[in-house]
Amino acid sequence: MSLVGGITLKGIKALKVEVEVEVTGGLFSISIVGLPDAAVKEARERVRAALRSLGVPVRGRVAINLAPADVPKEGALLDLPIAIGLAEKLGSLALRKEALFLGELALDGRVRGVRGAVPAALLARDMEVPLFVASENVQEVSLVDGVEAYAVRDLQELLAFLRGEGDLERVSRTAPGELVLKADPDFADIKGQGAAKRALEIAAAGHHNVLLIGSPGSGKTMLARALQGVLPPLSDEELTEVMLVRSTVGLPFENSRNRPFRSVHHTTSAVAVCGGGTSLRPGEITLAHRGVLFLDEFTEFRRDLVESLRQPVEDGKIVVSRSTGSVTYPSRVLLVAACNPCPCGWKGDPLETCRCSQGEIERYQKKMSGPILDRIDLYVTVPRLSPRELVGLEGQQGEKSDSIRKRVCEARKVQQDRWQSWGYRCNAELPEKLIRKELVLAGEVRTFLQGIASTLKLSGRGLSRVMKVARTIADLEGAAHVAIPHVSEALAYRETGFLS
Repeated sequence: MSLVGGITLKGIKALKVEVEVEVTGGLFSISIVGLPDAAVKEARERVRAALRSLGVPVRGRVAINLAPADVPKEGALLDLPIAIGLAEKLGSLALRKEALFLGELALDGRVRGVRGAVPAALLARDMEVPLFVASENVQEVSLVDGVEAYAVRDLQELLAFLRGEGDLERVSRTAPGELVLKADPDFADIKGQGAAKRALEIAAAGHHNVLLIGSPGSGKTMLARALQGVLPPLSDEELTEVMLVRSTVGLPFENSRNRPFRSVHHTTSAVAVCGGGTSLRPGEITLAHRGVLFLDEFTEFRRDLVESLRQPVEDGKIVVSRSTGSVTYPSRVLLVAACNPCPCGWKGDPLETCRCSQGEIERYQKKMSGPILDRIDLYVTVPRLSPRELVGLEGQQGEKSDSIRKRVCEARKVQQDRWQSWGYRCNAELPEKLIRKELVLAGEVRTFLQGIASTLKLSGRGLSRVMKVARTIADLEGAAHVAIPHVSEALAYRETGFLS
């Protein structure tokens, strides 16, 4: 077994790669086998130049095998282990114990940061071996508890350390930060829209999907962006999940507990949203994991993209399959969609007159299929305020996001305590069988719900979502049982003029 180990990424998991090197006589050549991509093959030039800068010439026929041979290798993640394996074979050092190496090499021997440091740290911890990473990756690695990691600035100091001739900085454990950025925009800055704010508070408390419907300029986008400011901070476990995703993609490191907010343009492809491509990269729905996925101008998105959101929004995970393999990514998102009520945007507006025919309105509304609408918990109408109302509200301050967030956090704590034995965090995650078993309704509530559900023509899934929302409303009020007022408010969010 080779003691020189690197990693390759499969989804958000790191897989160990053993680097085996053979050097024989003959004209100089370097060949790399083991399903490397173009970036891995180019490592031979970076490694050769970096070793030569340290006075370690590479001669003869060099064969480098990356095992297991049937797993694709990608990116510059393997530069450092290839250089260490080659230096060991050339007699510049002798490894005494197994280790993992991660980093990209510059031509002068400097070690650059790469993506995948957090998955590599988790793998090294599970294998109980040391991990050597670039200094640029130290911050994210330091958040992984129980890993033995060392910061490497250049190849020369790493070789000296492995020979026992120098020291490397040991990465010390850093507790996750408690930083939660100030809400921007703050709910207090949004004039009026009390009903929409109430709906978004419910959505944040129970992690419920929302559809905002309103005329242009009514404030749908501002409300959606303000939602991030009332969401509870990420827990330690959730923060690790978010870090894994960000590290896998190579996004900048952020030591804060803010939940992700990803806004997707309507021209985006289905691959960009769901993930895929030749390297099976995660999409926007995975980058928004444990946060908000905002789809503005929802009716302008391509039909195939919208329909592809059905399963991941429901299951909290997405399986991306291509000819090169398949990976599973997390996708537990709070979906917020926004759209106009009609093609011209002025249907139901008190100031502007709608110019759309009934046929145009019906075709516009059919752009969203029933199955997608069935997966949305709250339909919220956002009316446009008149100039008189805007002027009248000038100088008035609504409730701040901080105070709303406190209520949301209290409701989330109640839900987590209630459902943690089943492995769920909030009401929106509950499966059908648990809803029927645990959400016990009083006789009058059940009778009321049965009577009105047939009037609204709710499907089984739609009825379950009403019950989840009602449970969240009760949690916000601190009520132990779901009462008729809670169910009535939940049902009100299933009615909208957009669907009539």
